[in-house]
Amino acid sequence: MFRKSIYKTPAQLRSMVEPGLITAASLDAAAALMRPGVTTAEIDAAANAAIVARGAESNFQMVRGYRHTTCISVNDQVVHGIPGDRVLAAGDIVSVDSGAQFQGWNGDSARTFIIPGEADADVVDARTRLSDVTEGSLWAGIAAMASARHLGDIGAAIQGYLEDNAPGEGRDWGILREYVGHGIGRKMHEAPSLFNYRTPDRGAEVKPGLVLAIEPMVTAGSEDTFVEDDDWTVSTVDGSDGSHWEHSVALHAGGIWVLTAEDGGAAGLAPYGITPTPVA
Repeated sequence: MFRKSIYKTPAQLRSMVEPGLITAASLDAAAALMRPGVTTAEIDAAANAAIVARGAESNFQMVRGYRHTTCISVNDQVVHGIPGDRVLAAGDIVSVDSGAQFQGWNGDSARTFIIPGEADADVVDARTRLSDVTEGSLWAGIAAMASARHLGDIGAAIQGYLEDNAPGEGRDWGILREYVGHGIGRKMHEAPSLFNYRTPDRGAEVKPGLVLAIEPMVTAGSEDTFVEDDDWTVSTVDGSDGSHWEHSVALHAGGIWVLTAEDGGAAGLAPYGITPTPVA
């Protein structure tokens, strides 16, 4: 039986650069609207406009049954929140997941924001720390990909970072188990699956041509979640806040390159002593 390779050719990797940058531009457009009084539908529209302006299309809208450009998850919603008439308030923690398809190739990325303005300082501090540690675990995973031998090394690095930066008081961060990272290329979701935690299985070999959407999804409490009545939104059972950060990352013969970061991941990888190399 024919099995499609999970590794891309140099030409295919080059084709993934532009959709990654377009995806980043859509999240920049979303970031510009992060303020009290804005609805999640308005943020979604801005992200879509940024994608269309670059001659691309939303790959989220290609998912059966989904008609939006982004997933926007607020507070105890972790992932897959549906944009609509919800009005953002100061202090909210908001995760935006977006993706673009350009000339048949895909990008996928997510960022978490804290809405500015007057809000309970303790709540804002806790949500800021949650977002920061989730983003930090993402970069730990990306840095591990640069030298990993197997996928399991990346998941172990993500979990290890979260454990090293635990919230204290005998508590750990919750790492979603049912929702994981993935390969990306001609389709937004491809093999292999990438777990954000340690597993007994070492996983596929990490070698040039591998492109991964690395995306830790972390909660301030229990990892237990449920799907809301809209059949999409994933929320925490205990009502704790969630955070989601994601980048599409390519490993090539010359090194590593974060496709959905304008600097290729230079700033995020600098603390690890890694200099990303553009896809050539």
